[in-house]
Amino acid sequence: MTGPDPGPVLGIDTSAYTTSVAVLAPGGQVIDRRRVLPVPAGARGLRPSEAVWHQLQQLTDLLPAVLAGLAVPPAAVGVSVQPRPQPGSHLPPFAVGRLAAASVAAAWGCRLETVSHQEGHLAAGLWGLGLAPGSPAVPSRFYGLHVSGGTTELVQVEEERPGHWRVAVVGATADLYAGQLVDRVGVALGLPFPAGPGLERLAAGAQAAVPLPVGPPRRDGGRWLISFSGPETAALRALARGAEPAAVARGVEAAVARGLAKLLATQPPGRVVVVGGVAANLFVRRELVRRLGPVWEVGFGPPALSGDNAVGVAWLAARRAQAET
Repeated sequence: MTGPDPGPVLGIDTSAYTTSVAVLAPGGQVIDRRRVLPVPAGARGLRPSEAVWHQLQQLTDLLPAVLAGLAVPPAAVGVSVQPRPQPGSHLPPFAVGRLAAASVAAAWGCRLETVSHQEGHLAAGLWGLGLAPGSPAVPSRFYGLHVSGGTTELVQVEEERPGHWRVAVVGATADLYAGQLVDRVGVALGLPFPAGPGLERLAAGAQAAVPLPVGPPRRDGGRWLISFSGPETAALRALARGAEPAAVARGVEAAVARGLAKLLATQPPGRVVVVGGVAANLFVRRELVRRLGPVWEVGFGPPALSGDNAVGVAWLAARRAQAET
């Protein structure tokens, strides 16, 4: 890929879980500011109207602070405007980021690049693997496994031109997302929402795992589906019977890893980048590598970039800007 470095690029992501603002500057310097949306104790998320309200409050704090630290105006502004790059994919909190990004771009007279939240996750994974926006080593085709509280999808990614991806879903869940399984069982264990970090800490003390059944994937049209509702039922039943909480937590981690490995096994082996909040779990990472490593090239970014962030959004905007400069 050719073209000079365009200068600092701003990224904004306002998901249902986190307010994120990031800057990718020349030379690889990164500003990464995030704030998780507050969720009441015992709750399993926020209503869309509540998420929009909190995004307005938090972005009002984060965005001016980041912009005040820039020595020069951004060369481009990237923003996630929908959960996935699919028709009909919509979530109200993303409108907050879109409005802010459009305002900044208009005020500074710079380009505005819109992407999806999922594409931002995938790009953050590539950045975490050491691939700069202008790197010629950025793959033109790869699999993405996006695993979070709002998505569990296996996608095929093809770059049509720099920073513009065609994303096709080849695998998903029939019911619960992997992150929903973690959160629902985690809340039942008394952990705060989102429950991923707490469940991982609890599971670290387990001597054994409660076995939770994960069925084989089933074909549904052009995609393969796995189910996590069975593991949820089994986990809650085990808790009701007095099972050791740490063993239940480890059982959830093991069930997630097995289900994801089974989903990947439906495809011809290749390179897969695993992203999303669940991908921060070190046990799940080790299990996926153990189960798939001999035939798959499994890549993870650092755990800090697995959850919601705007670094990948800025990465895609920078890649587009650099290609067209």
